[in-house]
Amino acid sequence: MNNILQAIFTITANKIPDVVSFYRSKNKINAAGDALELFVKDIFANTLNETGENKKAEIYQTIFSYFGNANNPPDFIIKDGDAVEVKKLESETASIALNSSYPSTKLFADSPMITRACRECEQWSTKDLIYAIGCVKQQKLSLLWLVYGDCYAANREIYERIRTKIAAGISEIAEVEFSPTKELGRVNKVDPLGITYLRIRGMWHIEHPQKVYSYLNLKYEAKKSFRLFALMRESKYLSFPIEDRKTLEKTNVSGFEIQDVKIKLPDNPVQLISAKLISYQI
Repeated sequence: MNNILQAIFTITANKIPDVVSFYRSKNKINAAGDALELFVKDIFANTLNETGENKKAEIYQTIFSYFGNANNPPDFIIKDGDAVEVKKLESETASIALNSSYPSTKLFADSPMITRACRECEQWSTKDLIYAIGCVKQQKLSLLWLVYGDCYAANREIYERIRTKIAAGISEIAEVEFSPTKELGRVNKVDPLGITYLRIRGMWHIEHPQKVYSYLNLKYEAKKSFRLFALMRESKYLSFPIEDRKTLEKTNVSGFEIQDVKIKLPDNPVQLISAKLISYQI
């Protein structure tokens, strides 16, 4: 089963392309966000150097069980493995727009934000979720964070409580006909004819990992052309096959490092949990 450790090794073993021009030359993309998503898929599938599109599609089919769309998370799911949500930024410290979906520790099969195709792609109830957050400037990928949701987001009840309170508050406004939706809700029959409605949609944002984990004293080398940081709980790291862990731990390339760190528990920051921080800067 393909996993994040293999993806990190793929990055260390290959030249990082100017992602936008690389994928545009293959007539695959219209925007930098599309290029970043294709790059992340290729590192997880180890297909960066696969030039045949039919061959690549065949490999994708064996590795991935689902490809998403712009409106429904996640962007892809590894068969019997993790889900990945890709976010493209133009600044290395900008907050991340999650739009209608609040941050999540994991991907849940009962989430109203996912599609039926996603729900039925495998037999599953929860999947570990990786946020792949990349900064693409001048066609080049300068920074990529791969961070697991359970290191980054609080329990979903935290966000649902806020969402529910907002919806309840609107519904209690006099002379407002309110309907719950997958978003925050809808106010119906705004005008005398009853033909206009107001759609209420949440626009969730979350701070960049570069800011969130600044307390780790990241060895951030600004002069490098590419920087990778990956963060996961130690228990997650140890759940991967020992062969993949040994391969990564034996990686002997300049700028690569695996550190044992303590991170704040998202549900209770006073508690610290053991984690692995993997970095690669070239």
